[in-house]
Amino acid sequence: MTHSKSTKYFLFLICLLMTACSGTRYLPKGEKLYSGAEIRLESSVKIKNKGFIKSTAEEALRPKPNQKVLWMRQKLWLYGIAGQAPKSKFNKWLKNLGEPPVLISQVKPRLTSDFIDAKLFNIGIFKSSTAFKIIEKKRKAKIIYTSNIHKPYIVKEVIYATWDINLNNFINSEKDNSLIKPGDDYNLNMLKNERIRIDAFMKKNGYFYFSPEYLMFKADTAAADQSVTLSLKIKDDVPYNALIVFFINRVFIDQDFSLDKDDVTISDTVKSDNCFFLGKEADMKIRPDVISRSIYLKKYERYSREKHEITLNRLMSMGNFKFVRLKFSDSDTSAVSFLDVTILMTPMPKRTFRAEVEVVSKSNNYMGPRLDVSFLNRNTFKGAEFLKLSLAGSFEGQFFGKGENLYSYSINPQMELTFPRFVVPFNLNRTNSKFIPKTNFLLSYNYTKRIDYFDMHTLQFIYGFKWKNDFKKQHELNPISISYTSILNKSDKFTAILATNPFLKKSYEEQFIAGATYSFIYDEQSILDKKAQYYFNFNAEVAGNLISFSKILAGESISADHPLSVIGSVYSQFAKISLDARTYYNFENKNKLVLRAYMGVARPYGNSSTLPYIRQFFSGGPNSIRAFQINSIGPGTYHQNADNKGFLQLGGDVKLELNAEYRFNIFRFFKGGLFVDGGNIWLLPSNPSTIGSSFLYSQFIKEIAVGAGFGLRIDVSFFILRFDLATPLRKPWLQENKRWVIDQINVLSSAWRKDNLILNVAIGYPF
Repeated sequence: MTHSKSTKYFLFLICLLMTACSGTRYLPKGEKLYSGAEIRLESSVKIKNKGFIKSTAEEALRPKPNQKVLWMRQKLWLYGIAGQAPKSKFNKWLKNLGEPPVLISQVKPRLTSDFIDAKLFNIGIFKSSTAFKIIEKKRKAKIIYTSNIHKPYIVKEVIYATWDINLNNFINSEKDNSLIKPGDDYNLNMLKNERIRIDAFMKKNGYFYFSPEYLMFKADTAAADQSVTLSLKIKDDVPYNALIVFFINRVFIDQDFSLDKDDVTISDTVKSDNCFFLGKEADMKIRPDVISRSIYLKKYERYSREKHEITLNRLMSMGNFKFVRLKFSDSDTSAVSFLDVTILMTPMPKRTFRAEVEVVSKSNNYMGPRLDVSFLNRNTFKGAEFLKLSLAGSFEGQFFGKGENLYSYSINPQMELTFPRFVVPFNLNRTNSKFIPKTNFLLSYNYTKRIDYFDMHTLQFIYGFKWKNDFKKQHELNPISISYTSILNKSDKFTAILATNPFLKKSYEEQFIAGATYSFIYDEQSILDKKAQYYFNFNAEVAGNLISFSKILAGESISADHPLSVIGSVYSQFAKISLDARTYYNFENKNKLVLRAYMGVARPYGNSSTLPYIRQFFSGGPNSIRAFQINSIGPGTYHQNADNKGFLQLGGDVKLELNAEYRFNIFRFFKGGLFVDGGNIWLLPSNPSTIGSSFLYSQFIKEIAVGAGFGLRIDVSFFILRFDLATPLRKPWLQENKRWVIDQINVLSSAWRKDNLILNVAIGYPF
């Protein structure tokens, strides 16, 4: 069978599958499948923001048609082949997985037309008129709704005029921050949001019992200029306590509250920072002064919803409590404007032991088991300090394919101590952040044995801080980050490889790294209703500068040709930055388009001519360009053949990757993905290595590797198992005019599949 014929047969099978999965063949007799609706806008005048108006009207469309994936209605097809009254367990299972047909007879277009007009009314189109037309085909039918619209009414003026003078003056003081501006289109949702904004402002300033429901807007329309004047009013039946400012009186803390308790009994108390801790101090799990640092509701201070939320979030972010609840009650003082606060905290177990066993499989045919055991103490010194002791061990080998019988194993003990505050010589702990800052001390040792190559010992120490500005922004600063690696028992084979590759040899020599790292993450993925969510991860690292400075003060000269040593090892000096930027586009059917760009550059200087091996950039693999084996791409046009693949992949100084992935639902927890990846790594022109090609602005686009594929994911919320099957579309090591290999795709050829199909098995999404 020729290559062109096999491709035609493959395309024919795809078309046949798409036809079979349409689902229309199982419709009841005389019925037509509802395939969806279209909204058309008509107007006698030119109207701006038609896209927004149309999307608002589309919110009224009911019902939704059957779900489609890649133009196929798989769920409808499964429902149909199961039969009307399935008897076997298998057919019943298929029917549960499927989706019943949405018929045109079930649609009520006249009622939907009224809903469309109501939606348009809410955005200032008060006099719309919507008609509908049903378009029928052989087995399907759709509806076209045509809405005659006019320009939306605009806001002419916003008047804040309440019957309570003090409250009126208070609200007007914040008028400049109003969400409603003169000249804006009328929008009912904006009025609701403005009520919520005013309510938040009131609660921030002590109006504990206030509610947005006590506010209402009255609208006065003028037909002549299509404008509306809005007046904010307070309802007449607002309770008295909603119109007065409340202050904090007493604060009680129960750090051993059980959900089985009906109420809190106040007997013995310990006072700390004007807070009363229930129980005896000797019986308290966490010292009162540690908890009181996170309580921002203070005696005699005005109640603030902002401080309320800071207190709640900081206590939860300590990580010692399952639940934290703030209970408010009117204080039994003579004044009516005082509140008592009771903070109820349900503790987590102090100690936790965890063991995990997993099988790791990589795209370069390496696989093996990994065991990770850990012990966690959540309150080591009665100050909510976390002490985590862990021990990990792994084995991986290549049991088939090229490089068969290569294997390695590693042992990694680690100790991490975390304090719920900044551990520094000066005070940085009193901030208005909702999250507690943390200080980490980490000490780890890693022993790795690569059979027939070497033994590697790595000792690492990190002292650093983590803190958040808000739930979207996170910082991590490690002012001290030290790692020392020694390579022993070098085999003749490994020594020979280094002798023929000076760049790789230099990378393994410079194994003492002492410097500082900084990381900033901006993540909007927790904002669930945001259509476009953004993610940025910026990382920076510098190493060797303080050591070089001390060497210079001692009168020694710094040169990469004659590098200096610390504790018997050449120390590294370099700077490295990287940026990982992503955009997540969310669609109504919970499908998602993810775009990612990764850029990184690192430059050795001073005492170093090359980067240490563990700080180089690599490309290829399950979280990178999935059509190529792990760490196998580049540098530049270099191709790692069967002789140099394995443990000793070559890295680079520059990395660029672009990824696009469309994620869609198949049924229930089965998800699918279509993706395209591209990128490469390069050496800087200053790098002495002659391997591959250096990064040049005039050439790097021509040296991009490209791959594409399809993924199947089992997503059960807390666990995601991912299978991504990919093939190269562009190979940068080929001759420049032969790098695109799309025309060579031949899925029916076993030789082509063996060399070009890469299956990546991984836990979690790649990005």
